Amino acid sequence: MEIADESAQHAGHAGAKGGGGHYQLIIVSQQFAGKPTVARHRMVYDALHDMMREQIHALSIKAFAPDEI
Repeated sequence: MEIADESAQHAGHAGAKGGGGHYQLIIVSQQFAGKPTVARHRMVYDALHDMMREQIHALSIKAFAPDEI
């Protein structure tokens, strides 16, 4: 898993004013094997549910199964 905080690139953006950051996530997990992109993203959003309300304003997700990298 790799997370990049891109919040500084969005300074002054309406969402950034509320305190939520902008992040890019690259994640590799066997749990993603055989699942389409939408299902993979939903799994990540479900895991971050509470954080998505206040701490995270925007999240770019690249989710892969191990055999895809």
